[in-house]
Amino acid sequence: MSTYDDTRRAWDEASSKHVREYAEHLEQARTARLLPIEEELLAPLIEGTQVLHPQSGHGLDDHALVRLGARSVLGLDYSPTAVSAAQRRADDLEAPCRYRITELPATGLDEAVADLVYTGKGALSWMVDLDAWADEMHRLLRPGGHLFVYEGHPLVPLWAWDADEARVRSDRSYFADTHVNDTFPTRGATEHQRTLAEMVMTVTRAGFELLHLAEHPDPFWRPDDAPPAVAWDGRLPNAISLLARRTR
Repeated sequence: MSTYDDTRRAWDEASSKHVREYAEHLEQARTARLLPIEEELLAPLIEGTQVLHPQSGHGLDDHALVRLGARSVLGLDYSPTAVSAAQRRADDLEAPCRYRITELPATGLDEAVADLVYTGKGALSWMVDLDAWADEMHRLLRPGGHLFVYEGHPLVPLWAWDADEARVRSDRSYFADTHVNDTFPTRGATEHQRTLAEMVMTVTRAGFELLHLAEHPDPFWRPDDAPPAVAWDGRLPNAISLLARRTR
């Protein structure tokens, strides 16, 4: 079995969490909010927009996007389990969110169908061909539409989660192409690495104008059973936010 097949299987198994914890996620969706930096950047842009959310996962952010002002959200994910749970939740809450099983980077959607592409929080590291992904997102956006990413910083794979001292893992390299995930939810799956420069250049090559890029010290996700890591004490980058506009 290929690393891609292993990763897909791992994510579909991990998505069963969305079914087991359906009631809890349903309650979270009722009041879900984006991170403050996300709301700050998106609030001036999102009113009345049609949002596309590739790699939508559990879909809780989609409810937050609607709460912020989006007219509708279309979530795309290759896990049937995730798509089914997210659609059930949207139906239960009568939210204007719809979900499709989709094998990215190709989507099969018509061009210029969205005003905003929203993605991130652990999504892009699973994308094998980031250039093809960026090209497809550009195709799907209407002229002047926006691409927004809130994602783990490319340095995050290097941080050891030790509680006594900030350390760089001896088995990881910033310039590696891939590494094997050894944490929840996808232990054993292969993640694809890019440097921050590679991520930015991929977006600009696809025809986007970069409007915002920032690095943040707080991770967007922490394992429930792990003690606070020194890597999260505010001295190291753990996330990035990126906003770009479709220009051509």
